Order: sequence, then structure tokens, then C-alpha cells
Amino acid sequence: MSAPELATARPLLVPEALRREIEAFLYLEARLADESRYAEWEKLVADDMHYWVPKGAADYDPAERLSYINDNRPRLATRIRQLMTGVRHAQTPPSPMRRIVSNIEVLAIDDDAGTYTVGSNFVLYELAVQSGTTLRVWPGRVTHRLRRVGGELRMSQKIVELVTATAPQWNMAFLI
Repeated sequence: MSAPELATARPLLVPEALRREIEAFLYLEARLADESRYAEWEKLVADDMHYWVPKGAADYDPAERLSYINDNRPRLATRIRQLMTGVRHAQTPPSPMRRIVSNIEVLAIDDDAGTYTVGSNFVLYELAVQSGTTLRVWPGRVTHRLRRVGGELRMSQKIVELVTATAPQWNMAFLI
């Protein structure tokens, strides 16, 4: 499904056990990112991962226009290694963060590929202690593509559409 199709997709009814498994995965992914547990977060990622934070709505080809983040799996691995050094000056000391994940909806299931496309809303609260304890608020919508790898859910795509995506942004020196 394309981004415009996903934006208007009606959520699917799925078995309760699957819904709970997907919700638990999204909550874990958010907590690991919030707590800068990058090695554990990376274990949730599939080999063909695409991590994209578009500049505006996700209705364009990221190869043709500017994005805040547009990482394939090798670039994401580099980003994580940099974050794990602990010497990212924009995050020294690291910002305490917490996000709230809500409105989780299964938007598409591809039985042939074994994927689930899931949309959710979030608000991330970042206490930017590097700049005098400024509280930054990052609201948006995330679309995850999840796939089973070895029986476990893994992310093969994460698209983060920020409410403020067309406005100037603070440094995103963390996993959003």
C-alpha cells in the first residue's frame, strides 16, 4: 500500500492474540528507544529495514526529495553504532525521553509476504538537558511494517511522520 492509501485505510479486525502481540512489540520498541538501549532495539530490526522520517507527509519517493532521516539497514547500523559511542555532542549528556504510543491499528496484512502494516500515533517527550533542560515535544504518526523472522516479529520498515515535519526541527540525535 502506498502512503496515501495507508492514510485513508480502515483498520482491520485481527485475532485478539495477534493484536496483543503487535501492541506489545510497538510498546517494547518505543521503550528501548526511549531508554537508549540501542543494541536491544537493533535486534527488533529485519535485514531489509527502511527507517524514514520524511520532511512533510510521506507521499513522495525519499530518493527524490529531502528527508530528515532516510536509512537503509547498513546506514541504520552506522547510526546505532554512533549513538552507542556515547559521544554524540548533540546528546551529551543523553536526553531523558518517554513516548506515549496510542491509536494502534492494523492497516494491512500481506499473507504472501507475511507482513503486517501497522499505524499508530505517538508523542515523544524529550528533556534536552544539553540546552538547559528544555522540554521538547515530538508528536506524530508512525507506520511500521512488521514481519515474522524466526517466529518473532521484526521491523522491516518504520516511517515517522512528524506533526511538525514542515517546520524547522531540533537535532534528532536519537531514534525517533
